[in-house]
Amino acid sequence: MAVNFRPLHDRVLVQRLGDEDRSSGGIIIPDSAKEKPQKAKVIRTGPGRLDKDAKALGVDVNDGDVILFGKYSGAEVKVDGEEYLILREDEILAVIG
Repeated sequence: MAVNFRPLHDRVLVQRLGDEDRSSGGIIIPDSAKEKPQKAKVIRTGPGRLDKDAKALGVDVNDGDVILFGKYSGAEVKVDGEEYLILREDEILAVIG
C-alpha cells in the first residue's frame, strides 16, 4: 500500500479494479484484447484545491470510495511495485455505491 505517498492539491491516488475475464456471452477475453478498466478504488486524496485565501477546499471523494473516471484520464505511476493512477478531482465522473 502507498502509505508514504500523499497526492498534492486536488489530486487523488487510485488503484484500478480488475475487469471480468469473460464476456456476458461466456467468451474468454485475452489480456491483449481487454481495455483498461475505468473503475477504481480511492487509496489517498490530496488536501484539495486552494481558495483565494490559500485555504484547502477539500475533495468530494474519500479513501476507500469506488469511482468511475474517463478512459484517457490521469497519469499512471508505480509505487512500491504496485501500479496506481493519479487523477485530478475533476476527472472523476462518479462515486459508485
